[in-house]
Amino acid sequence: MKIAQVAPLIESVPPKAYGGTERVVSYLTEALVEMGHEVTLYASGDSKTGARLLPMVERSLRLDPRQPEWLAAYTVMLDRVFESARRYDIIHFHIDYLQFLLARRCPTPCVTTLHGRQDLPELEPLYRHFCEQPVVSISDSQREPLPTANWCATVHHGLPADLYRFQPEPGRYFAFLGRMSPEKRVDRAIEIAIACNTPLRIAAKVDPADRRYFENVVKPLLSHPLIDYIGEIEEGEKSDFIGGALALLFPIDWPEPFGLVMIESLACGTPVISYAGGSVPEVLEHGVTGFIVNDQQQAIAAARRVDRIDRRRCRESFDKRFTATVMAERYLQVYRIFTGS
Repeated sequence: MKIAQVAPLIESVPPKAYGGTERVVSYLTEALVEMGHEVTLYASGDSKTGARLLPMVERSLRLDPRQPEWLAAYTVMLDRVFESARRYDIIHFHIDYLQFLLARRCPTPCVTTLHGRQDLPELEPLYRHFCEQPVVSISDSQREPLPTANWCATVHHGLPADLYRFQPEPGRYFAFLGRMSPEKRVDRAIEIAIACNTPLRIAAKVDPADRRYFENVVKPLLSHPLIDYIGEIEEGEKSDFIGGALALLFPIDWPEPFGLVMIESLACGTPVISYAGGSVPEVLEHGVTGFIVNDQQQAIAAARRVDRIDRRRCRESFDKRFTATVMAERYLQVYRIFTGS
């Protein structure tokens, strides 16, 4: 099958550090290539892939010191994609809804995976207007705010099976990995760790939009002797960081569309303690691969007994449900709906 993957340009594919969507696009692209499909990747020029790379900008927009206008770059990319549309059996977009206007006039089937939150009020009339555009959710819970969207499948994210090393023995600290943002609630993670008298290692990126939350809420908490803030880490460091933890703390305060870090943790054999938001009940098995809680009292109690979780069951859940191969096979089923092949 001839497949075009259209990635965001903010980060490279895969990203140098944090970047969930670009990582998923990379894993999907490489898995499809390994399966023998002819894949073209539209992405930034500093991307690395076994597919045919068509660079849309010289480097990822976030790392470009010139700070180019993102809309200009995306406009050129879309024109190039649709100019070559007849070369492909299907075009798979990962850039929200920017392509909808052109996609409805495209002779080649187009499908879009929505990677972010969909509970913003301006989205419902947009998806009602473009109700014929097929979209894929990354969790069933992601669909709830948009009942009028043309949902054609739910495909959970997946990771390469050998990307993270299974570590059967737990460490002696809790881990927090992700964005330093209000919805990720690292302040809750700090409270849980202190209540359990257990060290917490925090590997988190601080975006400009989250700087105030970090300075006003989080930074004053980092002086506690149990708390170790190490900043943003790269992909190669994650296996040891997560795998060496007693548990991953994921005390979110928003409708999490998927939560890639949860399956990263399961791949390492590390159980997850998470609030019950968004996709969490679809990813975790309560009492088997971690604990799903509703408040801080439950979270602290769960953290104190997390050593009862069998780490092998965590890895088994990952191997069965969340590998890149499983994800690619599910997307191929979606593609065949529209191509008939």
